[in-house]
Amino acid sequence: MNRETFESVVHEVLDALPQWAVDCVDNLRVVVEDLPTVEQNPEQEDLLGLYDGIPLHERGPEYVSELPDTIYIFREPHLVLGLPDDELRDEIQRTVLHELAHYFGIDDERLDEIGWG
Repeated sequence: MNRETFESVVHEVLDALPQWAVDCVDNLRVVVEDLPTVEQNPEQEDLLGLYDGIPLHERGPEYVSELPDTIYIFREPHLVLGLPDDELRDEIQRTVLHELAHYFGIDDERLDEIGWG
């Protein structure tokens, strides 16, 4: 899958979010990168996505003039999975929603419990 198509899938996922989720999103950007940097992935794990920021529920009155939180979606680790196109699209969706869950304050343990780990 080329970069343009990959980014298009990410945008489709975001466009399909329910209105309540869209209404809650504040100061967040979603970025597609080919690979994570060493700083983002020091243990060189198979990292598909990463949320970097202050989860929504942890923001208080002092949360003013902050740089946007960022969700990174990494293209090449997705491609290495070798999935057929429809399954790859599903995995991209799963990754975007997983990282968005972190933005909403849901940790990996809870995501594992509900099958989104």
